[in-house]
Amino acid sequence: MSCWMPGCPALSMCRGLAALPITCLERAKDLKTRLGILLHKPELGHRIGTSSKLQLGSRRRDSSREVLEWRESFDQLLKSKSGVTAFHTFLKTEFSEENLDFWLACEDFKKTRSKTKLASKANRIFEEFVQSEAPREVNIDHETREITRKNLSGATSACFNEAQAKTRTLMEKDSYPRFLKSASYQDMTKQATSRGVSKRSHT
Repeated sequence: MSCWMPGCPALSMCRGLAALPITCLERAKDLKTRLGILLHKPELGHRIGTSSKLQLGSRRRDSSREVLEWRESFDQLLKSKSGVTAFHTFLKTEFSEENLDFWLACEDFKKTRSKTKLASKANRIFEEFVQSEAPREVNIDHETREITRKNLSGATSACFNEAQAKTRTLMEKDSYPRFLKSASYQDMTKQATSRGVSKRSHT
């Protein structure tokens, strides 16, 4: 902004800035830079700049590879956070997400170190997923249900092992094949494959 007219506000402002010590101007520039960094932090929803684009591209390649790996085995699917999320979304359409939720709750339960917490968590999981008429009852046989009930009396990190294994087998044999054939997964694999083709054509 410039102005040749006498008494112009812009001219007065420029003269005022010129009169400021260099350190003040440097601090102002530093402040502006820091503010810019804060405004463009990823957690605020902004992803700009070359490095961010490169990281995003790298993540897309990794996720594409992951999506294709999910069809290799049920284990590969469960190892992937995004795979578990996609599978959970699919199970919701079949109204059977409680099986995966139970399996995940058991995985979290095994990591519990406190004996007090172990007992309270065990009861909570049993009441929510295992006991007859539970709010989110999983499909396991009566014998497995009773074994799990007895295990609660001396809760250890292994008390749900049998029920968890039965639920996992049910998902692997029943829900997982349908997930691989679902329209949502087919779309994901098409996108992943097209990204791979696009990547090769640019190298």
